[in-house]
Amino acid sequence: KLEEFLNFKQINTSLKEAILLDYYTAGFWWAKEMNFSLIQLSGFMDLLHFLLDNLSDKHMTLGDNLKELGRAMSGIGETDSECSGDLYFFSIEQAKAIIDYLNISLFKHYKLYEYLFHNPREEFVISDE
Repeated sequence: KLEEFLNFKQINTSLKEAILLDYYTAGFWWAKEMNFSLIQLSGFMDLLHFLLDNLSDKHMTLGDNLKELGRAMSGIGETDSECSGDLYFFSIEQAKAIIDYLNISLFKHYKLYEYLFHNPREEFVISDE
């Protein structure tokens, strides 16, 4: 279903699509295991997309993307509606778990994702269709 939702058409021949599908699938299942509500699951998936978009389209460095994560998560746990951010529906404990997850899934492998998005790869012909 994620393959269809992400509109991946070359999952069997595109390393980039296969890696991104794996990343989103792992994130989805992690969030499900955390028992996130539907709105929390949606917000978490949006956050994954936001951070990958910063890397792929905006060419953000690791430091800049970490700053953006901080901005996105600011206000979590605030009771004042003016101070709470877009991810207000997460608890502080959930926010800490999300940061830990992002650290092991994205930020520790940031150079690899930069390579995936920004270095041209040779395309191999695997069929004659």
